[in-house]
Amino acid sequence: MAEESIALEIRSGLGKSHNRKLRAAGMAPGVVYGGGQDPVSVAFDPRILEKKIKASHSGINTLFDIEGDASMANRTVMVKAIQREPVRRSVLHADFFEIDLSSRVQVLVPIHLSGEAPGVVEGGVVEHALRDLELSCLPDGIPDDVTADISALELGESLHVSDIRLPAEVELISDSALSVVSILMPRAVQSEEAAQVEGAEEAEAGEAEEASQDSGSEAKED
Repeated sequence: MAEESIALEIRSGLGKSHNRKLRAAGMAPGVVYGGGQDPVSVAFDPRILEKKIKASHSGINTLFDIEGDASMANRTVMVKAIQREPVRRSVLHADFFEIDLSSRVQVLVPIHLSGEAPGVVEGGVVEHALRDLELSCLPDGIPDDVTADISALELGESLHVSDIRLPAEVELISDSALSVVSILMPRAVQSEEAAQVEGAEEAEAGEAEEASQDSGSEAKED
């Protein structure tokens, strides 16, 4: 049994015109698929879905028992994809994937940074490059997040996926060599240092050219 439930109605009408009417009535179209059954077009209240996802500690990986039509009773689903309106970010469509509680699922789990990096104390900044990990686990063992401890990172150092400890029975799918977080010199400082190095190189080149010209002049005088 899932921790949440969601009311889904069978949707007979299809097409843009029908979907516009649904949205005008405060509903949104969706589809339920998986479980070895044919996909089912459904309608749901997007505000309720958003509210339950935000309130759940599992976030987008929340498991839902379907309420409503008897033909979909005893089916447990999770949201696999949400299509949003570009500006207001309101839900336009959702894909619900049926879950077998005894089989592994592939999920994206957020990465939480913990600790204070010594490199930050030295003036560096945190560059959080990878925000989620793709994992494989049983539905009832999906972690809310995974922790990346940055408390040992010095300036110029990085922490990789391979450095993150995962819960038991959770398998990594993401590339273990990917960089998760780095402690970098601020860009303004990097630009200033690069300019200083470039200036020094130009000065050295100018001195070398001047010395070469002086040497040539002396040779002509002789």
